[in-house]
Amino acid sequence: QYKQVEQYMSFHKLPADMRQRIHDYYEHRYQGKMFDEESILGELSEPLREEIINFNCRKLVASMPLFANADPNFVTSMLTKLKFEVFQPGDYIIREGTIGKKMYFIQHGVVSVLTKGNKETKLADGSYFGEICLLTRGRRTASVRADTYCRLYSLSVDNFNEVLEEYPMMRRAFETVALDRLDRIGEYRGESLLPYLLPWQP
Repeated sequence: QYKQVEQYMSFHKLPADMRQRIHDYYEHRYQGKMFDEESILGELSEPLREEIINFNCRKLVASMPLFANADPNFVTSMLTKLKFEVFQPGDYIIREGTIGKKMYFIQHGVVSVLTKGNKETKLADGSYFGEICLLTRGRRTASVRADTYCRLYSLSVDNFNEVLEEYPMMRRAFETVALDRLDRIGEYRGESLLPYLLPWQP
């Protein structure tokens, strides 16, 4: 598979520094193993696929307080909809003001949450971000930049709403964190963002 990547880089005559970044990306994403995980999991039965996904994500679940005391069925529903992504140092994972379509869970790495006025907050293993705009259907309230190589799991807005519709109490857990983050951003900017949070619908 990587031979195709090399052919692509050669065909487009990509500069050496860009080729190195692409090489480093594949090294960190696949750690020397090249295979199509989605294709492999897609051929398995649903129970076996869920068991494997739960096993593969065990460190993420163990590091995340949100999952620690949650209904195991909720955790499984969430994990089966996550998409694995890798970001390199300096990459902007999300940008303030853009429409949010995904939220992210940090398996490993450090990111900086940046708001206007150069206020910066660090998040690391076991944290998540990007949920605010999925709850408000608004634009991103901050930018998030990778400080290290980051191994993340993303969740699309459609899958987010699908899971939380089935587990409404977990929606409240997300809303509690979102309200706190919105409040802190609002205090810093001298304005209140709380009214923009959508009311919970049972």
